[in-house]
Parts: sequence; structure tokens; C-alpha cells
Amino acid sequence: MTDKTYNVLFLCTGNSARSIMAEALVTTMGKGLFQGFSAGSKPAGKVNPFAIEQVQKTGYPVDKLRSKSWDEFALEAAPSMDFIITVCDNAAGEACPYWPGHPATSHWGFEDPAAVEGTDAEKRAAFEKVFKQIMGRINIFVNLPLQLLEKQAIQEAIEKIGDTPVTPA
Repeated sequence: MTDKTYNVLFLCTGNSARSIMAEALVTTMGKGLFQGFSAGSKPAGKVNPFAIEQVQKTGYPVDKLRSKSWDEFALEAAPSMDFIITVCDNAAGEACPYWPGHPATSHWGFEDPAAVEGTDAEKRAAFEKVFKQIMGRINIFVNLPLQLLEKQAIQEAIEKIGDTPVTPA
């Protein structure tokens, strides 16, 4: 086992839902081996309350959650990232800042639960569905034998996770 903690930055345009849930999931499911972060290219400025409901299930402190710009993570004082994963198609297509250290990158697309219209129950169901899909991919990710893999193999492995079909809940 390694003593290294891997930093993972999840990116989405608004940083209010999918990337927030991924941050909490990788941190809690990674059991100390992973520290999750999230940001957006055009942050919404607030975290979606339905995302907060899902994060509460993980035990991750919701008071740490905030919608923020990815520019924070391009600063010299920012933590160095080992992985950068986009979770929405818009962010995947945008020109990202330069990330020091050449982290492994991948795109894991998920539907936007914040775009669902309808009753609170319908919105809550959409968030729960996407939360479970993110959890499935994070489960694969945190169980990769990272200390045994070379950088190129890690890159290929996380891209493969992004290609894994998500099953409806």
C-alpha cells in the first residue's frame, strides 16, 4: 500500500451537482487514498440542494461544499492534481487551464440532473439516479491498483471507466 494521497479534480461547467457529488464520493469511497475536489468553468455560485441531499448519504461534510471556479486550481498555491475528470459534456469540450504536473485526464459523461424539470420527487429521483451512476464509476476507480500501474496505464484505465455504460437506477 502506498502512503500517497491522490488528488482528483472533477470538472463541470456549473459546479453545482455532478462534480460536487463526485468530489464527495471519491473522498469517502477512497478511504484516505483519494482526496476529491470539484470546480467549474462557469460556476453557478451555489450547490444544488438535491446534490446536497445525495452527498449527505456519504457522510462527507456538506459545509465544505461550494461552487467554485476551476481557476482556483490553476494557481501556484493550489494542490497538485493527479487526476482531472470532466463529468459533463460542456466542460469536456472547453479549453481548460494548464494543469501543472500533467495529471491523467478523462471524461466521464453523465446526464445533468439539474436540467430535469418537474416535481421535487422527479428531480430527487434524477439526482439519485446520477449519484448512483457516479458511484459505480468511482467504485471502479478507487479499486484500481494505482501503485502498480505506470502513468500511461493509469490514463488508459480511467478513460476506460468513462466508457463504461451507466445503468439506469
